[in-house]
Amino acid sequence: MSHAIQCDRAGPSDASEFLVRQMEYCALLVTDVVFWFVAGGAVLIGAAVQSSVGIGLGLVAAPVVALLEPSLMPGTVLITTAILPFMTLASEWRHVDLRGIGWALAGRMVGVAGGVWIVTVLSARTLAMAVGVMVLVAVAVTLSKVHVRATPATLGTAGLLSGVAGTSTSIGGPPMAIVYQHEPGPRVRSSLSVYFIVGVTVSLIALRGGGHLGQNVIVTGLGLAPFVLIGFWLARPLRRHVDGQILRYGLLAVAALGALVLLVQSIT
Repeated sequence: MSHAIQCDRAGPSDASEFLVRQMEYCALLVTDVVFWFVAGGAVLIGAAVQSSVGIGLGLVAAPVVALLEPSLMPGTVLITTAILPFMTLASEWRHVDLRGIGWALAGRMVGVAGGVWIVTVLSARTLAMAVGVMVLVAVAVTLSKVHVRATPATLGTAGLLSGVAGTSTSIGGPPMAIVYQHEPGPRVRSSLSVYFIVGVTVSLIALRGGGHLGQNVIVTGLGLAPFVLIGFWLARPLRRHVDGQILRYGLLAVAALGALVLLVQSIT
């Protein structure tokens, strides 16, 4: 996120006007620094968690970005979620469940249209509330003892729900994670990586076609890419020293807190 400041080379006609301009410039500068520091930190944490358990980047980053700058949603976070899977897949591609992901992607193609429609009709503030609600629902479902077998029907349904939620709020991982939660780690991470690469790309194309992926959104998303790389790099030793269950609950706690803050801000 960047703010263009136009400087008057001729100088202000009044000292007080010059002071006001300088204060506005400083305020914008501070806002930018805060955004990159906080949003970058959220993306880094989310990338580290997703590199370990298969999902997490959208759950952590979406509430934070929506809280700081709602107009950047959902495109900016979707761009970051499109980058990480390539790195995960490079090391675990042999474990991909291609057949299962095929069913899920078929459902996602249908769900994308619904997601674009939601972005079109909702205001930035309402969309921020939708992100908060989606995160809380995802956390609740993830904590539940629901056991869903990975069948063509469940994968297609999960893909459809993920397409709607992912395109409209950038949080499309939970439905797929529920179906794959009892599979081995490498199979989960690699399969979801393929799903995210294809699914998120389609969502971004659809958002661009619908006029919801402007230059500022794209530049900001690409600007957050280094934090994705750092998070992925940090996750390598993290996977060896931190128990997966502890990491999972930590992620859910951070996501839920971010969602609650976002909801409070949207309502007040």
